[in-house]
Amino acid sequence: MELRTHNCGELRESDAGKQVKLCGWLSSVRDLGAVIFFVLRDYYGYTQAVASDEAMKEQVRSIPRESTISVQGKVVLRSAPNKDMPTGMIEIEPSRIEVLGKCYEQLPFEIATSTQSREDVRLKYRFLDLRNPQVKDKIVFRSKVVSWLRNKMTQMGFLEITTPILTSSSPEGARDYIVPSRVYPGKFYALPQAPQQYKQLLMASGFDKYFQIAPCFRDEDARADRSPGEFYQLDTEMCFATQEDVFAVMEEVLSGVFKEFSPAGYKVDNGPFRRISYRDAMRDYGTDKPDLRNPLLVKDVTDILTGKAPFFEQGKTIKAIAVDNFHETRKWIEALVERSKQNGASNMYWFRLDEKEELVGGIAKFVSADKAALEERLGLKANSFVAVLAEESGVEKQAGYVRTELGTGLDLLEKDAFRFCWIVDFPMYEYDDEGQLTFCHNPFSMPQGGLEALNTQDPLDILAYQYDSVVNGVELSSGAVRNHEPAIMERAFEIVGYGKDVIEQKFSALYNAFKFGAPPHAGIAPGVDRIVMLLQGEQSIREIITFPMDRNARDILMGAPSSVTEKQLKEVHIKLDLPKESK
Repeated sequence: MELRTHNCGELRESDAGKQVKLCGWLSSVRDLGAVIFFVLRDYYGYTQAVASDEAMKEQVRSIPRESTISVQGKVVLRSAPNKDMPTGMIEIEPSRIEVLGKCYEQLPFEIATSTQSREDVRLKYRFLDLRNPQVKDKIVFRSKVVSWLRNKMTQMGFLEITTPILTSSSPEGARDYIVPSRVYPGKFYALPQAPQQYKQLLMASGFDKYFQIAPCFRDEDARADRSPGEFYQLDTEMCFATQEDVFAVMEEVLSGVFKEFSPAGYKVDNGPFRRISYRDAMRDYGTDKPDLRNPLLVKDVTDILTGKAPFFEQGKTIKAIAVDNFHETRKWIEALVERSKQNGASNMYWFRLDEKEELVGGIAKFVSADKAALEERLGLKANSFVAVLAEESGVEKQAGYVRTELGTGLDLLEKDAFRFCWIVDFPMYEYDDEGQLTFCHNPFSMPQGGLEALNTQDPLDILAYQYDSVVNGVELSSGAVRNHEPAIMERAFEIVGYGKDVIEQKFSALYNAFKFGAPPHAGIAPGVDRIVMLLQGEQSIREIITFPMDRNARDILMGAPSSVTEKQLKEVHIKLDLPKESK
């Protein structure tokens, strides 16, 4: 290259004596008076240079750190090598230094310690944050994971096809981002929540195996494991495929990518992954995203404890989680009780089996008569602790929360392992928070039992060919065997209140395609962001996204969302009706 002969991570002892030219950012300066050591940084690494000439020293002193510079000079061996640095055996004696891009502003944070700064400052100056090698390496790592996934899917016979970004709005569970049309007044496009309909149309078109690294857009609140607004998934679909066919493919892909990129020494499950029904997961773990590294199980003790205390009245479901070898303090227990209440539990009760195998503490006096039954049901031993929750509804999730808190708080989770499972047999329907019957998962799923089940069973009893892959308590992907029969589709939507006219309006392309000999098909879409987050051991998904939004779905760097001009609004036939500002 014209501006440089080598990069800053390239030179070694064998290059001593060469005349070279490097470009990069002025990372640090160490002024010893007689000599000045300064370090050049680029994408590839660091190289040290040393200036002893007075004019050269003054020039280095005048250059603000983080300016981009060019250094031309001779490679020499260091008198004091740095073996922790790949280029640490050599340094450059410069004959010429040129400023390529001066840093005019004071740095908002030190590049090397940018991760210790406030998140809003990091996001505002993300271009500086990304200069930190620790931050940059996560983005490089993400690129390698995506490349591996792309190559693996291609090797397995999948064809990469991109689908449209501007599409129509459809009731798929989350809020759409809508885009007004200039050409068609009062009409709107929507950004796709997922390429769901398009990939099914590809199957109806005769493509056998499809995939893409697909951007998905959902107007929903931020979570630690999902970026608000936009995220990416490995979107896949297979023709003439069953649930087991999807599992076989994904077990090879997921196990493979985690083995390839996990830290050294990590244990990764091989396929076939464990299958757990949705109802069993809720019963045993209190969640449909169980962390199998946690050895604790939730047990139902309703039959044992109902009526045994004022807070165990009829109508409540009672769950218990037992822990062996428990030696925490009363203060620790009370903190757990408080956290469970903050999470929505009416209360968390407890008791212990002491070293003499006597029931003590908490509600021991209420349950002592049932000691033998509880010991048998919960497998109690000396120094066991038991957390108990009793609720008229939602007790499974409350117990699941306490199970997680106990597992993490007591350091019970298996170390250095990725443990996978499939959650299967999801209910086809559920009631939402407003008491309306709705789809539990994907509205395009095939009900188990087909049309007969839809016509003869209670909707809440109907199971679907829907499945989630879960690793270490994180939902990695959702998928389903698709409903490809028009009559089944009509009935499935009718049950939640959507008539044939709604299907024809909202899903006209898919509905019509199914009338022309659609094949059975199935698919799944693992989240790319989550895969990278887990492999990097990050708690926040924003750490592995190049330009993430903040928790409030704002792009602080670019200033989005932003206002637009009245002219722009008129062009798309929009008039704002904003709430009045309170005085």
